[in-house]
Amino acid sequence: MTAEGTAAGATGDTGQGAAEAAPRAGRRWVGALSLANLGVWVGWFGPLQLLLARQAEHLTPDHKASTLALVTGVGAAVSMVANPVFGALSDRTTASVGRRIPWVIAGVAGGAAGLLVLAGARSVTTVIAGWCLVQLALNAAFAALTAAVPDQVPPRQRGLVGGWLGVSQVCGVLVGTALATAAGGIGAGYLACAAFSVLAAVPYVLMRRDTPLSPGARPPFRWGTFLAGFWIDPRRHPDFGWAWLTRFLMNLSYSISTMYLLYYLTDAVHYEDDADTGVLVLTALNALTLLCTVVISGIRSDRSGRRKSYVIRSGLVISAATLLLAVWQTWTGAVVASLVLGLGFGVYTAVDFALLTDVLPTAEDRGRDLGVINIANALPQVLAPAVAAPIVIHFGGYTALYALAGALALVGSVLVRRIRSVP
Repeated sequence: MTAEGTAAGATGDTGQGAAEAAPRAGRRWVGALSLANLGVWVGWFGPLQLLLARQAEHLTPDHKASTLALVTGVGAAVSMVANPVFGALSDRTTASVGRRIPWVIAGVAGGAAGLLVLAGARSVTTVIAGWCLVQLALNAAFAALTAAVPDQVPPRQRGLVGGWLGVSQVCGVLVGTALATAAGGIGAGYLACAAFSVLAAVPYVLMRRDTPLSPGARPPFRWGTFLAGFWIDPRRHPDFGWAWLTRFLMNLSYSISTMYLLYYLTDAVHYEDDADTGVLVLTALNALTLLCTVVISGIRSDRSGRRKSYVIRSGLVISAATLLLAVWQTWTGAVVASLVLGLGFGVYTAVDFALLTDVLPTAEDRGRDLGVINIANALPQVLAPAVAAPIVIHFGGYTALYALAGALALVGSVLVRRIRSVP
Protein backbone atom coordinates (compact mmCIF):
# COMPACT_ATOMS: atom_id res chain seq x y z
CA MET A 1 0.00 0.00 0.00
CA THR A 2 1.25 3.51 -0.81
CA ALA A 3 1.75 6.20 1.81
CA GLU A 4 -1.45 7.90 0.65
CA GLY A 5 -3.40 4.67 0.90
CA THR A 6 -2.09 4.08 4.41
CA ALA A 7 -3.02 7.57 5.48
CA ALA A 8 -6.51 7.20 4.09
CA GLY A 9 -7.02 3.97 5.94
CA ALA A 10 -5.77 5.49 9.17
CA THR A 11 -8.22 8.36 9.01
CA GLY A 12 -11.14 6.20 8.00
CA ASP A 13 -11.57 7.87 4.62
CA THR A 14 -11.68 4.83 2.44
CA GLY A 15 -14.82 3.37 3.88
CA GLN A 16 -13.34 -0.11 3.96
CA GLY A 17 -13.43 -0.34 7.72
CA ALA A 18 -17.13 0.36 7.89
CA ALA A 19 -17.90 -2.23 5.28
CA GLU A 20 -15.57 -4.75 6.88
CA ALA A 21 -17.58 -4.51 10.10
CA ALA A 22 -20.81 -5.20 8.22
CA PRO A 23 -22.18 -8.75 8.39
CA ARG A 24 -21.71 -11.03 5.43
CA ALA A 25 -24.37 -10.39 2.78
CA GLY A 26 -26.91 -13.19 2.64
CA ARG A 27 -27.86 -15.12 -0.47
CA ARG A 28 -31.40 -13.75 -0.63
CA TRP A 29 -30.22 -10.15 -0.57
CA VAL A 30 -27.48 -10.78 -3.14
CA GLY A 31 -30.06 -12.53 -5.34
CA ALA A 32 -32.54 -9.67 -5.05
CA LEU A 33 -29.83 -7.09 -5.76
CA SER A 34 -28.69 -9.06 -8.81
CA LEU A 35 -32.26 -9.41 -10.10
CA ALA A 36 -32.89 -5.66 -9.78
CA ASN A 37 -29.59 -5.00 -11.55
CA LEU A 38 -30.62 -7.44 -14.30
CA GLY A 39 -33.81 -5.42 -14.80
CA VAL A 40 -31.82 -2.22 -15.29
CA TRP A 41 -29.59 -3.88 -17.89
CA VAL A 42 -32.63 -5.26 -19.72
CA GLY A 43 -34.00 -1.71 -19.89
CA TRP A 44 -30.73 -0.55 -21.42
CA PHE A 45 -29.67 -3.35 -23.71
CA GLY A 46 -32.96 -4.45 -25.23
CA PRO A 47 -32.92 -1.05 -26.95
CA LEU A 48 -29.15 -0.86 -27.46
CA GLN A 49 -28.70 -4.32 -28.95
CA LEU A 50 -31.61 -4.22 -31.40
CA LEU A 51 -34.55 -1.89 -30.89
CA LEU A 52 -32.82 1.47 -31.38
CA ALA A 53 -30.96 0.18 -34.43
CA ARG A 54 -34.18 -1.13 -35.97
CA GLN A 55 -35.99 2.10 -35.13
CA ALA A 56 -33.23 4.17 -36.73
CA GLU A 57 -33.38 1.94 -39.81
CA HIS A 58 -37.17 2.31 -39.98
CA LEU A 59 -37.26 6.09 -39.52
CA THR A 60 -34.18 7.02 -41.61
CA PRO A 61 -33.23 4.04 -43.80
CA ASP A 62 -30.61 5.99 -45.75
CA HIS A 63 -28.91 7.40 -42.64
CA LYS A 64 -29.37 4.62 -40.10
CA ALA A 65 -25.79 4.66 -38.76
CA SER A 66 -25.71 8.41 -38.16
CA THR A 67 -29.18 8.39 -36.60
CA LEU A 68 -28.20 5.57 -34.23
CA ALA A 69 -25.02 7.45 -33.35
CA LEU A 70 -27.02 10.61 -32.59
CA VAL A 71 -29.59 8.87 -30.39
CA THR A 72 -27.12 6.78 -28.41
CA GLY A 73 -24.62 9.62 -28.12
CA VAL A 74 -27.12 12.10 -26.68
CA GLY A 75 -28.50 9.45 -24.34
CA ALA A 76 -25.03 8.54 -23.12
CA ALA A 77 -24.29 12.22 -22.45
CA VAL A 78 -27.36 12.29 -20.19
CA SER A 79 -26.18 9.09 -18.51
CA MET A 80 -22.73 10.54 -17.89
CA VAL A 81 -24.21 13.41 -15.88
CA ALA A 82 -27.10 11.54 -14.27
CA ASN A 83 -25.17 8.71 -12.62
CA PRO A 84 -22.84 10.72 -10.37
CA VAL A 85 -25.54 13.30 -9.59
CA PHE A 86 -28.08 10.67 -8.48
CA GLY A 87 -25.34 8.81 -6.62
CA ALA A 88 -24.51 11.98 -4.70
CA LEU A 89 -28.18 12.66 -4.01
CA SER A 90 -28.63 9.13 -2.67
CA ASP A 91 -25.70 9.76 -0.28
CA ARG A 92 -27.72 12.66 1.17
CA THR A 93 -31.19 11.02 1.23
CA THR A 94 -32.82 10.75 4.67
CA ALA A 95 -35.90 8.64 3.84
CA SER A 96 -36.99 6.22 6.55
CA VAL A 97 -36.50 3.22 4.24
CA GLY A 98 -32.88 4.18 3.62
CA ARG A 99 -30.66 6.17 1.29
CA ARG A 100 -30.75 3.97 -1.81
CA ILE A 101 -34.19 2.31 -2.11
CA PRO A 102 -36.16 5.50 -2.95
CA TRP A 103 -33.92 6.06 -5.96
CA VAL A 104 -34.31 2.45 -7.10
CA ILE A 105 -38.10 2.86 -7.07
CA ALA A 106 -38.12 6.24 -8.81
CA GLY A 107 -35.47 5.21 -11.31
CA VAL A 108 -37.15 2.00 -12.43
CA ALA A 109 -40.54 3.73 -12.75
CA GLY A 110 -39.04 6.54 -14.80
CA GLY A 111 -37.10 4.11 -16.97
CA ALA A 112 -40.28 2.19 -17.77
CA ALA A 113 -41.99 5.47 -18.69
CA GLY A 114 -39.16 6.28 -21.10
CA LEU A 115 -39.45 2.86 -22.74
CA LEU A 116 -43.17 3.51 -23.24
CA VAL A 117 -42.33 6.78 -24.98
CA LEU A 118 -39.96 4.90 -27.28
CA ALA A 119 -42.65 2.31 -28.02
CA GLY A 120 -44.86 5.01 -29.51
CA ALA A 121 -42.13 7.14 -31.12
CA ARG A 122 -42.76 8.19 -34.70
CA SER A 123 -39.88 10.64 -35.15
CA VAL A 124 -36.18 10.84 -34.38
CA THR A 125 -36.86 13.70 -31.96
CA THR A 126 -39.25 11.55 -29.92
CA VAL A 127 -36.77 8.66 -29.94
CA ILE A 128 -34.09 10.97 -28.54
CA ALA A 129 -36.45 12.27 -25.85
CA GLY A 130 -37.55 8.77 -24.84
CA TRP A 131 -34.02 7.39 -24.75
CA CYS A 132 -32.80 10.36 -22.68
CA LEU A 133 -35.56 9.68 -20.14
CA VAL A 134 -34.56 6.00 -20.00
CA GLN A 135 -30.93 6.93 -19.41
CA LEU A 136 -31.77 9.59 -16.83
CA ALA A 137 -34.05 7.37 -14.77
CA LEU A 138 -32.29 4.01 -14.98
CA ASN A 139 -29.03 5.68 -13.98
CA ALA A 140 -30.72 6.81 -10.77
CA ALA A 141 -31.59 3.18 -10.02
CA PHE A 142 -28.19 1.89 -11.13
CA ALA A 143 -26.29 4.43 -9.01
CA ALA A 144 -28.28 3.40 -5.93
CA LEU A 145 -27.85 -0.34 -6.56
CA THR A 146 -24.11 0.02 -7.13
CA ALA A 147 -23.61 2.09 -3.98
CA ALA A 148 -25.46 -0.55 -1.95
CA VAL A 149 -22.54 -2.95 -2.41
CA PRO A 150 -19.88 -1.06 -0.42
CA ASP A 151 -22.67 -0.08 2.03
CA GLN A 152 -23.72 -3.66 2.74
CA VAL A 153 -20.89 -5.98 1.66
CA PRO A 154 -17.52 -6.39 3.41
CA PRO A 155 -14.40 -6.24 1.17
CA ARG A 156 -13.71 -9.94 1.62
CA GLN A 157 -17.01 -10.73 -0.16
CA ARG A 158 -17.04 -8.09 -2.89
CA GLY A 159 -15.48 -10.28 -5.56
CA LEU A 160 -18.29 -12.79 -5.11
CA VAL A 161 -21.00 -10.11 -5.19
CA GLY A 162 -19.28 -8.46 -8.15
CA GLY A 163 -19.41 -11.83 -9.89
CA TRP A 164 -23.15 -12.13 -9.40
CA LEU A 165 -23.65 -8.57 -10.59
CA GLY A 166 -21.65 -9.57 -13.64
CA VAL A 167 -24.03 -12.50 -14.15
CA SER A 168 -26.98 -10.12 -13.94
CA GLN A 169 -25.33 -7.74 -16.39
CA VAL A 170 -24.72 -10.33 -19.08
CA CYS A 171 -28.08 -11.98 -18.49
CA GLY A 172 -29.64 -8.54 -18.80
CA VAL A 173 -28.03 -8.13 -22.21
CA LEU A 174 -29.20 -11.62 -23.20
CA VAL A 175 -32.74 -11.26 -21.81
CA GLY A 176 -33.09 -7.78 -23.30
CA THR A 177 -32.00 -9.06 -26.71
CA ALA A 178 -34.32 -12.07 -26.42
CA LEU A 179 -37.31 -9.90 -25.45
CA ALA A 180 -36.59 -7.49 -28.30
CA THR A 181 -36.34 -10.40 -30.76
CA ALA A 182 -39.31 -12.45 -29.54
CA ALA A 183 -41.78 -9.60 -28.99
CA GLY A 184 -42.62 -9.42 -32.68
CA GLY A 185 -42.16 -5.70 -33.22
CA ILE A 186 -40.32 -2.59 -32.08
CA GLY A 187 -43.14 -1.26 -29.90
CA ALA A 188 -43.84 -4.64 -28.33
CA GLY A 189 -40.15 -5.08 -27.62
CA TYR A 190 -40.01 -1.84 -25.64
CA LEU A 191 -43.13 -2.79 -23.68
CA ALA A 192 -41.66 -6.17 -22.78
CA CYS A 193 -38.42 -4.58 -21.56
CA ALA A 194 -40.35 -2.03 -19.48
CA ALA A 195 -42.47 -4.69 -17.77
CA PHE A 196 -39.44 -6.85 -16.98
CA SER A 197 -37.47 -3.93 -15.49
CA VAL A 198 -40.28 -3.04 -13.10
CA LEU A 199 -40.99 -6.59 -11.95
CA ALA A 200 -37.30 -7.38 -11.44
CA ALA A 201 -36.92 -4.56 -8.87
CA VAL A 202 -39.83 -5.66 -6.66
CA PRO A 203 -38.01 -8.30 -4.51
CA TYR A 204 -35.12 -5.94 -3.73
CA VAL A 205 -37.45 -3.12 -2.71
CA LEU A 206 -39.58 -5.41 -0.54
CA MET A 207 -36.54 -6.67 1.39
CA ARG A 208 -35.98 -3.08 2.66
CA ARG A 209 -32.32 -3.70 3.52
CA ASP A 210 -30.74 -0.29 3.28
CA THR A 211 -28.60 2.15 5.27
CA PRO A 212 -30.64 5.09 6.64
CA LEU A 213 -29.17 8.54 7.14
CA SER A 214 -30.51 10.69 9.97
CA PRO A 215 -31.37 14.29 9.06
CA GLY A 216 -28.88 15.53 11.64
CA ALA A 217 -26.04 13.62 9.99
CA ARG A 218 -26.67 15.14 6.57
CA PRO A 219 -24.24 17.99 5.85
CA PRO A 220 -25.70 21.36 4.87
CA PHE A 221 -26.27 21.73 1.14
CA ARG A 222 -24.19 24.25 -0.76
CA TRP A 223 -24.12 24.27 -4.54
CA GLY A 224 -20.43 25.08 -4.72
CA THR A 225 -19.44 22.25 -2.39
CA PHE A 226 -21.84 19.83 -4.09
CA LEU A 227 -20.50 20.51 -7.58
CA ALA A 228 -16.85 20.64 -6.49
CA GLY A 229 -17.23 17.19 -4.95
CA PHE A 230 -17.47 15.59 -8.39
CA TRP A 231 -13.83 16.44 -9.06
CA ILE A 232 -11.68 13.82 -7.37
CA ASP A 233 -8.10 14.98 -7.76
CA PRO A 234 -6.03 12.12 -9.24
CA ARG A 235 -2.93 13.63 -7.62
CA ARG A 236 -4.44 13.13 -4.16
CA HIS A 237 -6.09 9.82 -5.06
CA PRO A 238 -3.90 8.35 -7.82
CA ASP A 239 -5.25 4.81 -7.54
CA PHE A 240 -8.79 6.09 -8.03
CA GLY A 241 -7.58 8.02 -11.08
CA TRP A 242 -5.88 5.01 -12.65
CA ALA A 243 -8.90 2.81 -11.89
CA TRP A 244 -11.13 5.36 -13.64
CA LEU A 245 -8.88 5.59 -16.70
CA THR A 246 -8.50 1.85 -17.15
CA ARG A 247 -12.25 1.28 -16.86
CA PHE A 248 -12.85 4.07 -19.38
CA LEU A 249 -10.52 2.45 -21.93
CA MET A 250 -12.02 -1.00 -21.45
CA ASN A 251 -15.56 0.31 -21.81
CA LEU A 252 -14.67 2.36 -24.87
CA SER A 253 -13.32 -0.82 -26.43
CA TYR A 254 -16.50 -2.70 -25.51
CA SER A 255 -18.81 0.06 -26.75
CA ILE A 256 -17.04 0.23 -30.09
CA SER A 257 -17.22 -3.57 -30.37
CA THR A 258 -20.93 -3.98 -29.62
CA MET A 259 -22.66 -0.82 -30.85
CA TYR A 260 -22.41 -1.76 -34.53
CA LEU A 261 -22.74 -5.53 -34.15
CA LEU A 262 -26.05 -5.66 -36.05
CA TYR A 263 -24.60 -3.70 -38.96
CA TYR A 264 -21.36 -5.71 -38.76
CA LEU A 265 -23.32 -8.90 -39.41
CA THR A 266 -25.27 -7.44 -42.32
CA ASP A 267 -22.57 -5.32 -43.98
CA ALA A 268 -19.27 -7.11 -43.24
CA VAL A 269 -20.12 -10.74 -42.47
CA HIS A 270 -23.07 -10.76 -44.94
CA TYR A 271 -25.00 -13.01 -42.58
CA GLU A 272 -27.53 -14.85 -44.73
CA ASP A 273 -30.24 -15.46 -42.11
CA ASP A 274 -32.13 -12.93 -40.00
CA ALA A 275 -29.54 -10.54 -38.52
CA ASP A 276 -31.61 -9.97 -35.35
CA THR A 277 -31.39 -13.69 -34.65
CA GLY A 278 -27.67 -13.59 -35.37
CA VAL A 279 -27.16 -10.89 -32.74
CA LEU A 280 -29.16 -12.96 -30.26
CA VAL A 281 -27.06 -16.06 -30.96
CA LEU A 282 -23.78 -14.17 -30.51
CA THR A 283 -25.08 -12.56 -27.32
CA ALA A 284 -26.10 -15.96 -25.96
CA LEU A 285 -22.70 -17.48 -26.74
CA ASN A 286 -20.97 -14.54 -25.10
CA ALA A 287 -23.19 -14.99 -22.05
CA LEU A 288 -22.44 -18.71 -21.89
CA THR A 289 -18.69 -18.32 -21.56
CA LEU A 290 -19.01 -15.25 -19.34
CA LEU A 291 -21.16 -17.19 -16.89
CA CYS A 292 -18.48 -19.87 -16.78
CA THR A 293 -15.91 -17.42 -15.41
CA VAL A 294 -17.63 -14.48 -13.72
CA VAL A 295 -18.57 -15.95 -10.32
CA ILE A 296 -15.62 -18.32 -9.92
CA SER A 297 -13.12 -15.57 -10.74
CA GLY A 298 -14.71 -13.30 -8.12
CA ILE A 299 -14.52 -16.05 -5.49
CA ARG A 300 -10.89 -16.85 -6.33
CA SER A 301 -9.97 -13.18 -6.19
CA ASP A 302 -11.60 -12.87 -2.74
CA ARG A 303 -9.72 -15.91 -1.45
CA SER A 304 -6.34 -14.88 -2.84
CA GLY A 305 -6.76 -11.20 -1.97
CA ARG A 306 -5.43 -10.31 -5.43
CA ARG A 307 -7.23 -8.16 -7.99
CA LYS A 308 -4.82 -6.65 -10.52
CA SER A 309 -3.47 -9.84 -12.10
CA TYR A 310 -7.02 -11.02 -12.87
CA VAL A 311 -7.97 -7.67 -14.43
CA ILE A 312 -4.80 -7.48 -16.54
CA ARG A 313 -5.12 -10.98 -17.96
CA SER A 314 -8.82 -10.55 -18.68
CA GLY A 315 -8.05 -7.33 -20.58
CA LEU A 316 -5.59 -9.18 -22.78
CA VAL A 317 -8.22 -11.80 -23.59
CA ILE A 318 -10.75 -9.06 -24.46
CA SER A 319 -8.20 -7.45 -26.77
CA ALA A 320 -7.62 -10.76 -28.54
CA ALA A 321 -11.37 -11.25 -29.06
CA THR A 322 -11.87 -7.84 -30.67
CA LEU A 323 -8.89 -8.39 -32.95
CA LEU A 324 -10.53 -11.62 -34.11
CA LEU A 325 -13.53 -9.57 -35.24
CA ALA A 326 -11.16 -7.33 -37.19
CA VAL A 327 -9.35 -10.05 -39.13
CA TRP A 328 -11.85 -12.94 -39.32
CA GLN A 329 -15.03 -11.42 -40.73
CA THR A 330 -17.11 -14.56 -41.13
CA TRP A 331 -19.93 -16.06 -39.12
CA THR A 332 -17.51 -18.63 -37.68
CA GLY A 333 -15.10 -15.86 -36.72
CA ALA A 334 -17.89 -13.91 -35.01
CA VAL A 335 -18.89 -17.01 -33.03
CA VAL A 336 -15.33 -17.70 -31.86
CA ALA A 337 -14.79 -14.03 -30.97
CA SER A 338 -18.02 -13.95 -28.94
CA LEU A 339 -16.94 -17.01 -26.95
CA VAL A 340 -13.50 -15.56 -26.24
CA LEU A 341 -14.96 -12.15 -25.38
CA GLY A 342 -17.24 -13.78 -22.82
CA LEU A 343 -14.30 -15.49 -21.12
CA GLY A 344 -12.46 -12.22 -20.76
CA PHE A 345 -15.39 -10.11 -19.65
CA GLY A 346 -16.46 -12.71 -17.10
CA VAL A 347 -13.23 -12.26 -15.18
CA TYR A 348 -13.03 -8.51 -15.80
CA THR A 349 -16.60 -7.72 -14.71
CA ALA A 350 -16.33 -9.45 -11.35
CA VAL A 351 -12.83 -8.51 -10.27
CA ASP A 352 -12.64 -4.97 -11.61
CA PHE A 353 -15.77 -4.02 -9.68
CA ALA A 354 -14.22 -5.37 -6.48
CA LEU A 355 -11.03 -3.45 -7.26
CA LEU A 356 -12.99 -0.22 -7.73
CA THR A 357 -14.73 -0.52 -4.36
CA ASP A 358 -11.30 -0.95 -2.76
CA VAL A 359 -10.03 2.43 -4.02
CA LEU A 360 -13.02 4.69 -3.18
CA PRO A 361 -11.74 7.85 -1.47
CA THR A 362 -14.42 8.27 1.25
CA ALA A 363 -17.07 6.24 3.05
CA GLU A 364 -19.56 9.11 3.22
CA ASP A 365 -19.68 9.69 -0.53
CA ARG A 366 -19.73 6.19 -1.99
CA GLY A 367 -22.70 6.88 -4.22
CA ARG A 368 -21.06 9.99 -5.65
CA ASP A 369 -17.65 8.36 -6.07
CA LEU A 370 -19.08 5.28 -7.77
CA GLY A 371 -21.10 7.66 -9.93
CA VAL A 372 -17.86 9.34 -10.99
CA ILE A 373 -16.48 5.88 -11.78
CA ASN A 374 -19.61 5.19 -13.81
CA ILE A 375 -18.79 8.16 -16.01
CA ALA A 376 -16.15 5.78 -17.32
CA ASN A 377 -19.06 3.53 -18.38
CA ALA A 378 -21.18 6.29 -19.93
CA LEU A 379 -18.59 8.53 -21.59
CA PRO A 380 -17.49 5.75 -23.98
CA GLN A 381 -21.10 5.52 -25.19
CA VAL A 382 -20.87 9.21 -26.09
CA LEU A 383 -17.51 8.87 -27.78
CA ALA A 384 -18.02 5.48 -29.45
CA PRO A 385 -20.53 6.71 -32.07
CA ALA A 386 -18.36 9.74 -32.88
CA VAL A 387 -15.35 7.46 -33.28
CA ALA A 388 -17.04 4.49 -34.93
CA ALA A 389 -19.23 6.13 -37.56
CA PRO A 390 -16.44 7.90 -39.50
CA ILE A 391 -14.16 4.85 -39.23
CA VAL A 392 -16.85 2.55 -40.65
CA ILE A 393 -17.80 4.98 -43.41
CA HIS A 394 -14.48 6.58 -44.38
CA PHE A 395 -11.40 5.16 -42.63
CA GLY A 396 -11.02 1.43 -43.06
CA GLY A 397 -14.44 0.00 -42.23
CA TYR A 398 -14.96 -2.73 -39.68
CA THR A 399 -11.38 -3.99 -39.85
CA ALA A 400 -10.05 -0.66 -38.58
CA LEU A 401 -12.91 -0.32 -36.09
CA TYR A 402 -12.25 -3.60 -34.31
CA ALA A 403 -8.48 -3.18 -34.49
CA LEU A 404 -8.91 0.09 -32.60
CA ALA A 405 -11.12 -1.67 -30.03
CA GLY A 406 -8.40 -4.28 -29.49
CA ALA A 407 -5.72 -1.64 -29.02
CA LEU A 408 -7.81 0.24 -26.44
CA ALA A 409 -8.39 -2.93 -24.40
CA LEU A 410 -4.67 -3.71 -24.52
CA VAL A 411 -3.68 -0.28 -23.22
CA GLY A 412 -6.38 -0.41 -20.53
CA SER A 413 -5.18 -3.76 -19.22
CA VAL A 414 -1.52 -2.67 -19.09
CA LEU A 415 -2.29 0.54 -17.17
CA VAL A 416 -3.91 -1.45 -14.34
CA ARG A 417 -0.35 -2.06 -13.17
CA ARG A 418 -0.18 1.60 -12.08
CA ILE A 419 -2.67 0.99 -9.23
CA ARG A 420 -0.51 0.58 -6.12
CA SER A 421 -2.76 0.11 -3.07
CA VAL A 422 -4.52 -3.03 -4.36
CA PRO A 423 -2.54 -6.26 -4.82
